[in-house]
Amino acid sequence: MESLASRTSSATLQLRFAQNDVRYNATMNWDALSAISQLVGSLAVVLSVLYLAVQVHQSTRVAKLAMQDAAATALRDVTKPLMENAELERIWRVGLEDISALSIEERARFFHAVYQFLKAFETIHFHYVYGMMDRDLWEGWHGLLRHYVVAPGMAHYWKLRPEVFSERFRNFVNSLQPPTDQRTVGTLFKEGQS
Repeated sequence: MESLASRTSSATLQLRFAQNDVRYNATMNWDALSAISQLVGSLAVVLSVLYLAVQVHQSTRVAKLAMQDAAATALRDVTKPLMENAELERIWRVGLEDISALSIEERARFFHAVYQFLKAFETIHFHYVYGMMDRDLWEGWHGLLRHYVVAPGMAHYWKLRPEVFSERFRNFVNSLQPPTDQRTVGTLFKEGQS
């Protein structure tokens, strides 16, 4: 039979292994817990960044829509008085095609209207250049400007006053190809009268 000393020594050794095993398991549990918490923290950061990206995208989209609406409103504000006042509409229509048919006072009113019209288009162009306007929407504005900027009265104004517009807009307008069939309110209804 085993001696009492041998059994005591064996029990002591097993107790030490058990204590070390508990310490090792305790250390492993804290390490595992730390790794899990780091993983959860990393996932939270990734989800937060994704959430912010979605919010920025939506905010940019809303800003873009607001800019497009502001551009359309600017041009509407210029053209609305022409619809509401027959005399202003006549000055605009006649001035576009034959500025010499207007009196000096009417020419001054026409020039003010042309300035406002082109400034609205400068704003629209600015929004497009900086990516705040959809290309399809821009193409419509671009097409409209091509027709009006070559109208004789507006072309005359443009030759006299290009410096009141930004260099970028001046370069853009000067690069426009005239349409093959120029149409403005000054020319649209002449076809029906012929």
